[in-house]
Amino acid sequence: MRVLITGGAGFIGSHVSEEALEQGHEVTVVDNLSQGLRENIPPQARFVYGDILHPEHWLSTIGPVDIVIHLAAQISVPVSEKDPLTDFRVNAEGTLRMLMATQELGAGQFRTASSAAVYGDADHLPLSEEERVHPVAFYGLSKHTAEQYVLHFASKQDLKAVVLRLANVYGPRQRTQGEGGVVAVFCESMAQDRLPEIHGDGQQSRDFVYVGDVARAFLHRLQNPGSPAVYNVSTEIPTTVFDLFTTLSKIAGKPQDGFRRAPVRIGDIHDSVLSQNKAKSWGFEPQTLLRDGLWTTWKYFLNRELHAE
Repeated sequence: MRVLITGGAGFIGSHVSEEALEQGHEVTVVDNLSQGLRENIPPQARFVYGDILHPEHWLSTIGPVDIVIHLAAQISVPVSEKDPLTDFRVNAEGTLRMLMATQELGAGQFRTASSAAVYGDADHLPLSEEERVHPVAFYGLSKHTAEQYVLHFASKQDLKAVVLRLANVYGPRQRTQGEGGVVAVFCESMAQDRLPEIHGDGQQSRDFVYVGDVARAFLHRLQNPGSPAVYNVSTEIPTTVFDLFTTLSKIAGKPQDGFRRAPVRIGDIHDSVLSQNKAKSWGFEPQTLLRDGLWTTWKYFLNRELHAE
């Protein structure tokens, strides 16, 4: 299939690009390199420099595609609180513009990344896709708004659309920001022999899912995606930030008391664990154990630091 991936130079997008190529698809990456890196794009993929807010500047160079996987986004909760207008433009308006571009490209499928942040804080876990959403930050609000545009657009245009609400994604190439960024922050700090910061009491729980599994989810059932739907992509296993630090400390051979306390981040929810039931009914389950994924991620950050010297 001919696959267009926006944000394909970024953390998740580059892994999706690699997985798509491994599965034999023809891949075109569109990215403005504001957050992604040119070297993240696989050499077998075609690269087009472009901004999702201005597809009129690059759309004519793409040619027909079969599916658009839209991953370009503003990913930081703190940034969304400081600059909600930019957050809305990139996440909501950008998604709408890519939906319209999908029509021009003749694509019959559209997939995009949403976030566990749409749920907000809840008094029970794990959270299913049918739960009432209650974002506590502009980031979650813009991602939920984008979801609604996708589903409405799909109903009007006979578009096979899939929205994946991602739990806290981690893995190689992750930058030290965004929803799942705590793994990258801890790994980078340890690789540079700095003390990682633990915000708040460290008892915040997260559902950490490995980026390789997320890449597989975006390419799952391309031939038969089913009706337009929203699916959680998660492990359904809660891990506290402090337990994450302890596990990484053991992997990295660092002292388990080697951290600093920091204030709670604005806009952060305390606990987030997503149900896998609907994704399982779709035929998808993650395969990577947390310790295995953390080991691979730690090796990446350590090697990056060694090569930077």
